Amino acid sequence: MAINGFGVGEFQLVLLRRMADFQPGLVEDAVRRLGADRASMRAANKRWQAMVRAPRFPRGGGRYGAVLGPAEASVPRRIGDLACTARQWALPLWPSLRFEVLLGPAEIGAPVLNEWLVRAAGSPRPELRTVADLAPWSCVVEDVGAAFPPAVPREGSAPTRFRLDFEAPDGAGPVRPWVADFTWGLLQEVRPAGGGNREWASDAR
Repeated sequence: MAINGFGVGEFQLVLLRRMADFQPGLVEDAVRRLGADRASMRAANKRWQAMVRAPRFPRGGGRYGAVLGPAEASVPRRIGDLACTARQWALPLWPSLRFEVLLGPAEIGAPVLNEWLVRAAGSPRPELRTVADLAPWSCVVEDVGAAFPPAVPREGSAPTRFRLDFEAPDGAGPVRPWVADFTWGLLQEVRPAGGGNREWASDAR
C-alpha cells in the first residue's frame, strides 16, 4: 500500500535519514539495498514532513496505516492506568524487528505516545553480556534494558532519539557506566558516561 507513491520503501528512507547523523556508513549500505541514493533519502524525508503537516493527511496512528498498510499486529497494552494499543508493522530492512506505534486510549483521541522499532514477537534477543556486544543496529531499547538492569531512560536530543544510562562490563571485565543512544528505538552508539571516546568499540573489545 502507498499513498501518492509514498509507501514502505519511502518510509524506511525516512527512518534512515534520522540515523545518518550517527551511522552514515550503515545508512549508506541500507539505502543502496533499497535501490535508492542519498538524494532520494533526503527527498523522502522532506516529503514525509510535508505530508504530516498537511491538513488532510490522517492524524495519529492513521498516518502510518496510510503509508504502511494494515498493521501486522494490534495488541492492547497497559501503561500505568492507561489502556493503550500497540500497532506493529514489518519492515524489510529489519526483519527481526517491527515498527511499533503506541496509541493512547480511544476516549482521549488515541494520541501517538511513542513510535519506534521493537523486537518482533518470537524473535530471540541478542546475547548481551558486555558493552563489546553492543554493535550499532544490533539491538533495540528493550534489549539493552533487559540485559543491563536497572537501565535509566533519558530523553534524547531530538524527538526520534532515546537514551539509556546503564552499567556493564567493558571488554576487560570491569563494570563501568555507559550511555547508549538510539534513533527510532534502534541502537546507534554507546559511549562512556560523562563523555569520553566516541569510538567506544575499539576500546571495549
